[in-house]
Amino acid sequence: MLQRGDQSAGLPPGPRYPRLIQTLGWATRGGPFLERCRARYGDMFTLRIAQEGNWVMLADPELVKQVFTGDPAVYHAGEGNEILLPVVGPNSVLLLDDQPHMRQRKLLLPPFHGERMQRYGEIMDRAAREEIERWPFDEPFELLPRMQAVTLEVILKAVFGFVEGARLEEMRVRLRRMLKHSTDASTWALLALIGPHRAARLPIVRRQIAPVDELIAEEIAERRSQGDLSERDDILSLLLAARHEDGSPMSDDELRDELVTLLVAGHETTATALSWSLERLVRHPEKLDRLRAEVAAGEEDDYLDAVIKETLRVRPVLHVVVRKLTEAVELGGHTLPAGTRVVPCIHLVHRRDDLYPDPHAFRPERFLGVSPGTYNWIPFGGGVRRCLGASFALFEMKRVLGAVVMSVELEPAEPSFEPARRRAITLTPSRGASVVVRPGAEPAGAGSSLAAAQA
Repeated sequence: MLQRGDQSAGLPPGPRYPRLIQTLGWATRGGPFLERCRARYGDMFTLRIAQEGNWVMLADPELVKQVFTGDPAVYHAGEGNEILLPVVGPNSVLLLDDQPHMRQRKLLLPPFHGERMQRYGEIMDRAAREEIERWPFDEPFELLPRMQAVTLEVILKAVFGFVEGARLEEMRVRLRRMLKHSTDASTWALLALIGPHRAARLPIVRRQIAPVDELIAEEIAERRSQGDLSERDDILSLLLAARHEDGSPMSDDELRDELVTLLVAGHETTATALSWSLERLVRHPEKLDRLRAEVAAGEEDDYLDAVIKETLRVRPVLHVVVRKLTEAVELGGHTLPAGTRVVPCIHLVHRRDDLYPDPHAFRPERFLGVSPGTYNWIPFGGGVRRCLGASFALFEMKRVLGAVVMSVELEPAEPSFEPARRRAITLTPSRGASVVVRPGAEPAGAGSSLAAAQA
């Protein structure tokens, strides 16, 4: 039974379970655990998490706003993301704070917006079509690994500009091996036991990452020696041509860490979100039919956009975003000491019935003609640390989801919904979004309609 905690050092109340028990509750049954805590303690409560200190969870959009609009020098997101250090490296934009973060973010942002991003649409379409053609008919199979294959292909070609060949295939193999290890439960148990800084130095961890690092180093060196950077629009070439404010280029170490960040973050999270979209749609066939009809008709993509927004609301890829305080802060009537991690809780904000009536129901219609509030819908975080790949991810989801619904008929492999299961820091369908695929009769002209609807 949950009990009231003390308010020492200004912390709000929370369960008195030992740190290990709270960590296990968070890691194994995160959603239900968070909901029980909120029911007992309200919109602001304290958890004690192994290797993380004290977490103050926030479920009130007004408190979330205070964090997202607060001074980034006080609310450190980079320090809050240290768990990712062994994979992405110390130069990753996810782990940087203050001026180093802003300098790096300025260089990374341009490829993910506007006309440049639109150029990647053809890569997304081709990757989706080629993957769908390999799907078996009339037998259960999991969509999650298939969506991972699509998003990995998009990232490899959009980020590195790879064309078909031996190097692309070798990178596929090495990346899959590294990602399998980095998302394994034993790896995350090790991180919880000894912390990310010590884990990053372990030979067993380095051996898993080294093969990918070797290929990235080769690609960087080869690309630097070429004289056609201005003619290419892959992200590696754009970053090689970019310059810091003092005129200096990105170092090899900076490039490596940012490329791995894009590979890991852009691949895993988008694949998970796509899998959840399809897992939700097959259990609401009337919504799937409506989506297919509107895409086929070449109408505006309002319903497609609403389906994606509702998926990310009811099945966010992450439970939380984290900020580490560099000094004491007054928040929600509590004086939180420096070192505390304040944690806007995506899961709980998205399940507020005052914001989203019947919050557990999957209702894309709630987003038709309605823009979600900046602090009410936060699957990509917020403020100056909002995910810089958010527009790219949403664009890719539209292209791939549209291609799937126009190509095949989908049914759930089992009638019961799939609970969320933790995979590293992401929340994936517990059965991998298992479906049965039936041949779909694509309406005449649907290909051009799809392209128009997704433009």
